[in-house]
Amino acid sequence: CIAEPSVKHSDGQRQEKETATDDASSKICEQGSSMWPPLDVTDQHSIKRRLQRTEEELEDEKEEDVKGKQNSGPFAKSGGRSAELSPPSDSGVPSRRSKSIYTPLEQQVIQLKQQHRDVLLAVECGYKYRFFGEDAEIAAKELNIICHLDHNFMTCSIPTHRLFVHVRRLVSHGHKVGVVKQTETSAIKASGANRNNLFTRQLSALYTKSTLVGEDVNPVCRLGDVEEGGSGDVVLDPPDSFLLCISENWDKLKKQLTVGLVVMQPSTGDVLLDCFPDGQSRSELEGRVLKINPVEILVPSDLSEQTHRLLQSITNASTQADDRVRVEKRDSAQFEFASAMSTVTEFYYSRSLSSVASFESPVICCLGPLIRYLQEFSLERVLMSESSFRRLSCELDGMILSAATLRNLEILNNQTDGGVRGSLLWVLDHTRTPFGRRLIRKWVSQPLTDPQQDAVQEILESDSLTLISIRSLMSHLPDLERGICSIYHKKEFYLISCSLSRLGLELQALLPAIQSQINSALLRGLLLDTPDLLAPAHSFLKVLNEKAAKSGNKTELFSDLSGFPVLQERTEQIQTVLNEIQDHRKEIRMKLKAPALDYTTVSGQEFLIEVKNSLSSTVPPDWVKISCTKAVSRYHSPFLVERYKKLLQLREQLLLDCQREWTNFLEQFGEHYHTMKRAISHLATMDCLFSLAEVAKQGDYCRPEVCQSQPQIIIREGRHPAIDLLMGEHNQYVANHTELQGDGRRTMIITGPNMGGKSSYIRQVALICIMAQMGSYVPASEAQLGVLDGIYTRMGASDNIYKGRSTFMEELTEASEIISRATERSLVILDELGRGTSTHDGIAIAYATLEYFIRDVKALTLFVTHYPPLCELERVYPQQVTNYHMSFLLNEPDVAADTDEVQPEFITFLYQLTEGAAGRSYGLNVARLADIPDSILHSAARKSRELESMVNTRRYVYNIYIYYDKVLYCTLGMHHLFYK
Repeated sequence: CIAEPSVKHSDGQRQEKETATDDASSKICEQGSSMWPPLDVTDQHSIKRRLQRTEEELEDEKEEDVKGKQNSGPFAKSGGRSAELSPPSDSGVPSRRSKSIYTPLEQQVIQLKQQHRDVLLAVECGYKYRFFGEDAEIAAKELNIICHLDHNFMTCSIPTHRLFVHVRRLVSHGHKVGVVKQTETSAIKASGANRNNLFTRQLSALYTKSTLVGEDVNPVCRLGDVEEGGSGDVVLDPPDSFLLCISENWDKLKKQLTVGLVVMQPSTGDVLLDCFPDGQSRSELEGRVLKINPVEILVPSDLSEQTHRLLQSITNASTQADDRVRVEKRDSAQFEFASAMSTVTEFYYSRSLSSVASFESPVICCLGPLIRYLQEFSLERVLMSESSFRRLSCELDGMILSAATLRNLEILNNQTDGGVRGSLLWVLDHTRTPFGRRLIRKWVSQPLTDPQQDAVQEILESDSLTLISIRSLMSHLPDLERGICSIYHKKEFYLISCSLSRLGLELQALLPAIQSQINSALLRGLLLDTPDLLAPAHSFLKVLNEKAAKSGNKTELFSDLSGFPVLQERTEQIQTVLNEIQDHRKEIRMKLKAPALDYTTVSGQEFLIEVKNSLSSTVPPDWVKISCTKAVSRYHSPFLVERYKKLLQLREQLLLDCQREWTNFLEQFGEHYHTMKRAISHLATMDCLFSLAEVAKQGDYCRPEVCQSQPQIIIREGRHPAIDLLMGEHNQYVANHTELQGDGRRTMIITGPNMGGKSSYIRQVALICIMAQMGSYVPASEAQLGVLDGIYTRMGASDNIYKGRSTFMEELTEASEIISRATERSLVILDELGRGTSTHDGIAIAYATLEYFIRDVKALTLFVTHYPPLCELERVYPQQVTNYHMSFLLNEPDVAADTDEVQPEFITFLYQLTEGAAGRSYGLNVARLADIPDSILHSAARKSRELESMVNTRRYVYNIYIYYDKVLYCTLGMHHLFYK
């Protein structure tokens, strides 16, 4: 096993030494434990005595100590020994164990772990970061590296330059990772009173899925790397990394649940608020969670069972462990209104308290715990400005897409593997920037009611080189939105500010062409405002030394020190010491009688006096030999020893001063954060408009006419956008017409054989409406569409075990939500409602529900069914309802003369929507396609004929009964009139 860090005195300076070993050649120890032993009181004398003992004595003591251990430390696994630390011994006689079992580093790590029990700690030790105890076992498993025994604890390590890679990997698996750094430098420590003590360390950063902000996890690559499109090991983030905080408030008198939400993206500074009533199904909450797509959720420890089940179903939806949502449970007392309001008041005090305090109480109950949580990560600054707060409520200005609609229409993800390919987002997303990708997702999940086709049309039809130039500017931009937020958090600067400055200057140069060549009011407004908004970046960039900024050398970062008096003074002190060292050469040359002698530098050691070994007799005896070879020896004179030590101290002090001034510099830049964010928002909008123009170029797309006044859907030769694109250039998708009028025939009842294309058809109608409303061209030859306030769907059949709902219960719950929310300006899609129960009950529920939508709600409705009685509604409401079916060719089965064997029908699908109802669904044809055995098919076909004959007989008898009943009624009526 690798030995633990030793404590060694050299030139009065105590250093920690780590044994470096390659992973490939490291040996895994089978002995030892990952448990943390209890922390006992030890003094310096016992530690020194321990370091002087031989390995044989230590091994003997370890065997005795293992037998005597009663407690374990903060890394104890569940089911193991107690995790409580043993109290200090009051005995005046120290035990052998308290003298020998812990190294100073281990004691320091245990103390850190006691303060951060739920965190995986990566501890900086020289050129490595080490994990200890159970943290080491977890890290070794997740990172696929070797874990070994080192004295008392299991340990594993990662190199410092790969920290960001490994931290991100651990975070992606749902862990909270803490980075513990040394807070002292060797030169400054050597000059201090505690030079013989352990290096002090403290937690410098915490990271979870939503808080990956900072240079430890976002190393700033060179500007050239971004421009060339290759950034090596720089890890790309997902488009969104939202942190969601949820609170619940149950009103006992009204028996009403109110849910509060605060959503924040620390990496971009977006803050969203919402407060809404919800029911037992938590459908409102589910819809918002699916739209937000958070990576981390903050909840109280006493969360309700229904909400817990919902979040559990969402977190377990992904089969990939690194895709799962992380749920952080916090003390429920933090979510109480009094406690949360106290936190909010203390945080905002006089700045924005009046506006923030006006939020609903459930929102305050979220904001308080969120502030506390972000303070642990030093990311709370974005919450200070109330201007960054926006309402999430769907009812404000966008089309409502419920959770079921997002799933059923495959708007953000497909239902096959949960990926983006095949979804509407996949069709529409041709953005070139990360911030553009985030905005296009927002547009798709909540389409605007203000169409933007004019701007898209101009981009599509214009041959202006200006638009081409603007498009190319966006090709290799870094994530500016996250970058300026990192600056706001005082994390990083140069790459982002350089990109902003360059972009502003290039857009400034294009202003004359923009004013003369672009007509769209939206495009002109976006492009003409952006250069002025980016102007502050130029002045900040001028202060910096480009070469030092790119290399990360903060001691030479500022090209002009006139505005930084502290740095100027420290630089002058360093220069004074350097001059003294250079002047000392005259004395050295005289002593050695070497007029051309000069200093040399070897392996980082500066100002070495190199003397040939044959002339070593001329070297004064008080000189200190630093290194030597067969030919020469290298020395420091007593003056150089003292001055070089002083120089190193000043250099490290300069580094600390530069870091402090750099933080202040970033804070000044942060004052322009909201201005820069607005500029980047303009660029994101431009990127999305360019993306929609790319969609329109895909072929056979048209610009829809969007009518604000009347709800209608009129589509000629419409196609499903995703299926059409997946089929490529084969043009196999069959186009269909759609005509729904709010004041006319607004309901389509669609029947036809299984697999005939009914579901694809109703999906394409909804997707075309979404595309038109967000400003895109649509896959059709002609489209006239009204503005919809929402699309509601009920499709498919599946239970929900996590919510405790059966298949039929799930159907009716979704239908109930649609009934309560749909309006006459909504599109309602109901696919096979009522099939989860008996035929009679299913028909009755489907009939009554559809009639309610026709008569009362008056929404535009597409109703797919296999129940023929529902088609009778066309006769009841001829002005509002039309029957359609997906056409097909039927090959009648042959019935053998000598047997009773009946062959099932063979269907050829035509996928063409045709007026009129289909008489049957021809399910046996699908059974044939699914390779059901022939014997079963023949038996099913025979049984189908019997049941059909029985139903027809009953219908015939019923019709005769009705006929004679009417005849009798008429006869009696005439007889009554005759005698009257």
